[in-house]
Amino acid sequence: MPGLISGGCKLNARVSCQLGTGGSGFIGSCYVLQARRQGVRVINLDKLTYAGNPANLATLNDDPDYIFVRGDIGNAELVAWLLKTFQPDAIVNFAAESHVDRSIVDPDAFVRTNVLGTATLLRVAAQWWRTLPAERASAFRFLHVSTDEVYGALRPGDPAFTEATPYSPNSPYSASKAASDHMARAFHETYALPVLLTNCSNNYWPRPFPEKLITLMICNALDGKPLPVYGKWANLRDWLHVEDH
Repeated sequence: MPGLISGGCKLNARVSCQLGTGGSGFIGSCYVLQARRQGVRVINLDKLTYAGNPANLATLNDDPDYIFVRGDIGNAELVAWLLKTFQPDAIVNFAAESHVDRSIVDPDAFVRTNVLGTATLLRVAAQWWRTLPAERASAFRFLHVSTDEVYGALRPGDPAFTEATPYSPNSPYSASKAASDHMARAFHETYALPVLLTNCSNNYWPRPFPEKLITLMICNALDGKPLPVYGKWANLRDWLHVEDH
């Protein structure tokens, strides 16, 4: 396992430590940077698929309390080793396939990562969590980062989504995230794992992958390319700055 790791390790000091998954991506990298500014040691487990960009975290290359591990959340052995070795106070799960168009072309990839990968991460986390002393187990949290797309679409004039809105996913992407949400909730109800869920709206700026809407529109406009707007041009989107998220 150590061969997968880059960055420093200071395991003898008991400081706040979090395991972040998908931390090299758009939203995950913002979390990692903010956590380090707050003095939290971060273990970043990222598979580095097309959307993962190590350059997002280049400013942390010499930071001994930022540890990068290239790997898959579906690798139970690796996740178990990381939990045992680094003893995090929290897991923050950003790892996901997250683009609607790609999910239409290859839905299986979204099921593998978003559903099966999340289920493996939850299972291994729950097994490890049960071995913790009572005080640490009580303070531990598993934060699962999801999307408001699990609730479906709003028509003009509809009230905003709330936590009580019924799930109604409309794409393989949102269906896979809905399934991962249900797995997270089930692990809380079945095993008492302290799980938190967030269902944020669309995030923007900085460091987005170029396929995301705002960046894609700007780049295409500058290059004189078509602006791909789908549906009947009547859809509304709510946008949240990634640092506010």
